[in-house]
Amino acid sequence: MPKPYPREFRDDVVRVARDREPGVTVEQIAKDFGVHPMTLFKWLRQADSDEGGKPGVSGSDSAELREARKRIKLLEQENEVLRRAAAYLSQANLPGKGSTRS
Repeated sequence: MPKPYPREFRDDVVRVARDREPGVTVEQIAKDFGVHPMTLFKWLRQADSDEGGKPGVSGSDSAELREARKRIKLLEQENEVLRRAAAYLSQANLPGKGSTRS
């Protein structure tokens, strides 16, 4: 896996891409900085999302969202275990065929 670019480098490249002159493409800027154009597009989208310019999930929200999803999954599993245990116990308390009760 390639080594991630430093945050300062990404911020500088995004700033240059946003402040580019008319006629200069994002692909040219990516080539000048030695990054793949799709990488630069991804950085631009993430920067827009982080700054609230476009709808999306910011970096800090993303971590919170991952944690919340993990917690939800765990709670759903616990709920399923409790549901099965309740069903089993309710079946165990039913009188059997040979019961003397009327």
